[in-house]
Amino acid sequence: MRIQRIAPELLATTSDDVDLSLIEPIIKEFKSKKGSLIPMLQSVQSLYGYISRSAFEKMEHETNYSLSEMYGVATFYAQFRLQPVGKHIVKVCHGTACHVQNVSAISETLADELKIKDGETTEDGLFTLESVACLGCCSLAPVMMIGDDTFGKLTRKSAVRVVRNIKRAEKAK
Repeated sequence: MRIQRIAPELLATTSDDVDLSLIEPIIKEFKSKKGSLIPMLQSVQSLYGYISRSAFEKMEHETNYSLSEMYGVATFYAQFRLQPVGKHIVKVCHGTACHVQNVSAISETLADELKIKDGETTEDGLFTLESVACLGCCSLAPVMMIGDDTFGKLTRKSAVRVVRNIKRAEKAK
């Protein structure tokens, strides 16, 4: 499971390739609303897929929220991402039912197949591998979700087959 939420080098980064003008309407909408920090962060993340350092800095400059306050919220809640993610997020359930069905072996196999570690994104930006506490599909254990699709009763082979099928479909586009 993911333990470290922010890589130290990410905190030091000040430049990224996002068009900050796109968040101006979001800031305008939430700027003066009390208790709007989480919805504002969710909206920014929805726009880019993650919240960049420069987006945090723009929000700090144009709202009453400090950088440390925003990072505090963004690092507390697992829903927020502070670095770009892949087009397909592979969420592997590590809840009790999946754990007893040896989901760790499936996660390791997927990491080997994708050549990344848990929480990382493939070089081509296609996949992000993520261990999650529970997907709520215990009767399908072991289970993973990719986008809105759920894959259950997994084996190492079937999990790899799913990822390879997505790769093939992406290449065919």
